Amino acid sequence: MAVEREDDDKASDADGTGTKADASESKTADPKAVDPKAVDPKAVDPKIAAAVAAAEAAGVQSGEAVRLDSWIWSVRLVKTRSAGATACRGGHVRVNGERVKPAYSVRVGDEVRVRQEGWERVVIVKRLIRKRVGAPVAAQCYVDNSPPPPPRAAVAPAGIRDRGAGRPTKRDRRELERLRGLTGSGNPGHPGPPEGG
Repeated sequence: MAVEREDDDKASDADGTGTKADASESKTADPKAVDPKAVDPKAVDPKIAAAVAAAEAAGVQSGEAVRLDSWIWSVRLVKTRSAGATACRGGHVRVNGERVKPAYSVRVGDEVRVRQEGWERVVIVKRLIRKRVGAPVAAQCYVDNSPPPPPRAAVAPAGIRDRGAGRPTKRDRRELERLRGLTGSGNPGHPGPPEGG
């Protein structure tokens, strides 16, 4: 088999391409050659790299400030900028442990805590951006230290009525309340059925 390889190498050198011999030698000789398995696939993806470059180009110049409500919207922690401002005013957003206003200037290294729907997102600011970007790029603008979200309660949809069945009767409403767990064993103000009768 070694003879065939030498012949193949000579043949490739003879036609001037030198592909097989050069390829095997370049892997060992070139110190800049990178093993594709050792590289992070997110860093190599050209779409993500282009999006990051665009976000940096449209990003903040040195010395400029970014509003907190704008930043948490840009990195997709809230759905709209006005929702971010409302969350700040309501005390659901904290920066370095303190309640802040929507116009607070965010800096690199700040810890931002956003409380939403029963759990809290904890992120450290890595990059300041003003414009909303895609999720892969947004994930590179902060370090996510959030605890895992709470498990969703597996609740069966209780009391779905057929379309056109009309209003539920009082008996139907009691059954729905019992299924939903809104009442224990009947109406607390009602004495219940007479005993022994």
